[in-house]
Amino acid sequence: MGSVNADLQEKIAGVREAQAFNREEENIDNFRRTNAANRDANVRAAAFTSALTPVLEALGYVGIAIVVVVGGIAVFRNQPLLGTTTISLGLVFEFLQYIQRFNQPIQQISVLWTNIQSAIAGGERIFGLLDVKPDLVDKPNAIDMPPIVGKVELIDAKAEYMKGQPVLKGVSLHAEPGETIAIVGPTGAGKTTIINLIPRFYDVSSGAVKIDDIDVRDVKAKTLRHQIGIVLQDSFLFSDTVMNNIRYGKLDATDEEVIEAAKLASADTFIERLPQGYQTVLGERGGGLSQGQRQLISIARAALANPRIMILDEATSSVDTRTERLIQKALEVLLKGRTSFVIAHRLSTIRNANQVLMLMAGEVVERGTHSELLANKGPYYELYMSQFRREEETEPASANGTVPATAQTASN
Repeated sequence: MGSVNADLQEKIAGVREAQAFNREEENIDNFRRTNAANRDANVRAAAFTSALTPVLEALGYVGIAIVVVVGGIAVFRNQPLLGTTTISLGLVFEFLQYIQRFNQPIQQISVLWTNIQSAIAGGERIFGLLDVKPDLVDKPNAIDMPPIVGKVELIDAKAEYMKGQPVLKGVSLHAEPGETIAIVGPTGAGKTTIINLIPRFYDVSSGAVKIDDIDVRDVKAKTLRHQIGIVLQDSFLFSDTVMNNIRYGKLDATDEEVIEAAKLASADTFIERLPQGYQTVLGERGGGLSQGQRQLISIARAALANPRIMILDEATSSVDTRTERLIQKALEVLLKGRTSFVIAHRLSTIRNANQVLMLMAGEVVERGTHSELLANKGPYYELYMSQFRREEETEPASANGTVPATAQTASN
């Protein structure tokens, strides 16, 4: 049944892909096979259960027959049985009652056998999950994270998801309070791994991650993450009202605070156009909203939490240029005075960063400001020329439509 439910959920969630690639019939055939396996298992279980009851009843009758025959012979001969006292007719009837009382609970168990087997199977999966030991646990002497100022350091940090396959190979960085650190690089370079180490979603295999000179492994994860805001590329919204989805960042926030956070993220405009405004109930994972609108709500949620450290993992990659400009204005206010780490494929964020880290194959190959790295004409310059230059040239630099100076410098 678990396989049927998992297969059904996956096929329904991926219905658009199935339609786009014309895979409806194949998906239906796969479901039929999975469903047939479940049916066959239920048929076998029903067959065993159906056979169990008459077998147990037959064994009960055999027991009664043995008592009647052996006891009857002993009573008829009026002789001791196996050296015991003489068997009377009353003793035979007494044993018949014992046999019947012994068989009754066994027959009742046979009726419930299918349910018992299902409960055992479910219990095995539940306890298997409960017995899993988390990879990350707080130390016995872990302390509460003090109010964060914003200094962040990675000291020769190495990380790996699978033993022997390093993702980060000794990355070091230093961020002062209020600075914005942009992390760029090709896919698989280790950008997301770096930001996962800061809130301690993963631990370094060697080296250290420190916030305000405190190793994140020495504090309670809950008190650490409470002071860090995260906006991911694929934002997750719950099947609840817009108000409660934003309030998820701060459960005790008032309605006014939620609305202010939405205005800060430039999300109030489209929220007010929804059928019930902030009380509109969203579908699963934010169904009914565009990807950009879901991202704006996610940013509002992070703004409401008012964290000291902000992490943006390609937060503007799913919105159009106009919406991105609105978000950038909101982020300028949101990130002011906060230490922020930004993974971005948009030039507007990288250009204003205090420090840019260029990652390749898990190593920092370049670091500096946007203009410094362009002047070096190294890997970052090549990435800029292939990915960012066209974006910068298409942005209006002034009212007369001149090309920005950085683009002209790079072109030269």
